[in-house]
Amino acid sequence: MQARMKNPVLMVPEAMKALQALGASTHHGPLPANLLEIVHLRASQINGCSVCVDGHAKLAKKAGETDERLFAVSAWRDAPYFNEAERAALALTEAVTRIGDRSDPVPDDVWNDAAKHYDEQSLSFLLLAIAGINVWNRLNVATRQPAGLWKP
Repeated sequence: MQARMKNPVLMVPEAMKALQALGASTHHGPLPANLLEIVHLRASQINGCSVCVDGHAKLAKKAGETDERLFAVSAWRDAPYFNEAERAALALTEAVTRIGDRSDPVPDDVWNDAAKHYDEQSLSFLLLAIAGINVWNRLNVATRQPAGLWKP
């Protein structure tokens, strides 16, 4: 695959700085790095962003994720490898990523389950991480950025 153009953040350096700052800020909070990486991976799978699927799987490995868990992220509901808090984060990730797929984009049961496991500060970090990866996914998918070029 060949990119349609350079990634827009390369053309608008202030946007790159802003997105990198957003990403860095989510990694300086209470959520474990491996949780952030499986959240990034799941959103990227949904959005079909090969760059981010490739990169965040590698980053997740560096954060200590096992192959079994990485292979099962797309089937987390049926896989035995995730605890209840991780399942709540993945459900919230799916809901926030697919906001146009239903009339109640983030249903109360999904929100309440996440709120049961994460306080407001942690939820803030989680939501910002989900929003951030969705921005990257949309930029990469729209411009057809090829996987494998970026090395974390």
